[in-house]
Amino acid sequence: MSRTVFAGGSVFDGTGAAPAEADVVVEDGRIVDVGPGLDGDRVVDCTGATLLPGLFDCHVHVTVSEIGLLPRVQKPFSYQFYEAARNLWTTLKLGITTVRDAAGADLGIKQAVDDGLIPGPRLQIAIGLISPTGGHGDGWMPSGHCVPLSLPHPGRPDAKADGPDEMRRVARTLLRAGADVLKVCTTGGVLSPRDDPRHSQFTLEELDVLVTEARMQGRAVMAHAQGAEGIKNAVRAGIRSIEHGIYLDDEAIELMLVNGTWLVPTLVAPVNVIRAAEQGASLPDAVVQKAREVVEAHADSVRRAVAAGVRVAMGTDSGVGPHGTNLEELELMRSCGMSPADVLVASTSSAARLLGMDGDLGRLAPGHRADLVVVAGDAYDFPALAGNVREVWQDGVRAV
Repeated sequence: MSRTVFAGGSVFDGTGAAPAEADVVVEDGRIVDVGPGLDGDRVVDCTGATLLPGLFDCHVHVTVSEIGLLPRVQKPFSYQFYEAARNLWTTLKLGITTVRDAAGADLGIKQAVDDGLIPGPRLQIAIGLISPTGGHGDGWMPSGHCVPLSLPHPGRPDAKADGPDEMRRVARTLLRAGADVLKVCTTGGVLSPRDDPRHSQFTLEELDVLVTEARMQGRAVMAHAQGAEGIKNAVRAGIRSIEHGIYLDDEAIELMLVNGTWLVPTLVAPVNVIRAAEQGASLPDAVVQKAREVVEAHADSVRRAVAAGVRVAMGTDSGVGPHGTNLEELELMRSCGMSPADVLVASTSSAARLLGMDGDLGRLAPGHRADLVVVAGDAYDFPALAGNVREVWQDGVRAV
């Protein structure tokens, strides 16, 4: 097989070490060597650039492109799948080569990427959002109409559950449909107009059943969790990651440290709800008010979690905000006390560890899959990073 050498640049290897001058050699889709003065059959000139591992976004919704109520009911059902193809391509162009879809994408979308039918980041999928009746994932409106972000269909079964037995059935149904991870709402949320982000949803008994079902199939659980009590219920049940974490208290942070629970902050999500409202999106007043209320509490919670040493992985909730703006999250993470190197670690090797992919992805190291991003200028200049992405490679093949 021919060897490709990425030569003349600096390398951020994903460990948190400062970028250092080095070459990277790729053969048969894998990195085979990293170091100075390497050679190969083909040279990619990286002079003046920094090489990063392929980036991760651990919380996206690729079938969601806008959050206003009217577009949801006006678009033909199948339109979401074409939007998903566009959203995946838009995300890949940022250097994000792996995503975890937190409800919406089904097995067909994942397989279309895996088979090369459409370009995009490789996917882990949750398929559905497990919610109780009246919970964050229940799209019921006072009119009696139900307008969820994602309608059930044969590849995306209904995920509402009440009680341990229904939780078991829904978990097994989603796993049968191809879920790589199960996602559950343990609190209310911002986009659900008739619940409160601080209030808990699901009992510990229900969550224990969910985690047991997931573990029997070698899967993890991620929790939409914003209020402190719902966060603590999720952690006590053994859920692997807390998504959002808006109202963390000291006990929740301590529990996360003791249990090794991950935080995926999605700091940009409430900011994007406010932006959407300002741009005329058809959102209930209660949703916009909640978004305005949570922004500062959210940032404060993440600051305290970071200072305490909670494990953090990058995620954006893209779909709530525009796909293609994902890298805005990096500067928000830095504003919460993370060093630039730690932000990139959270977006590479730490994210890979959260997703169980750290043996293959997240680092520029021999044996790892050759996902590489060539970035002009300063890789720590996060506001400029999206515009500085020169090339994106997946498994040793140039994708962008």
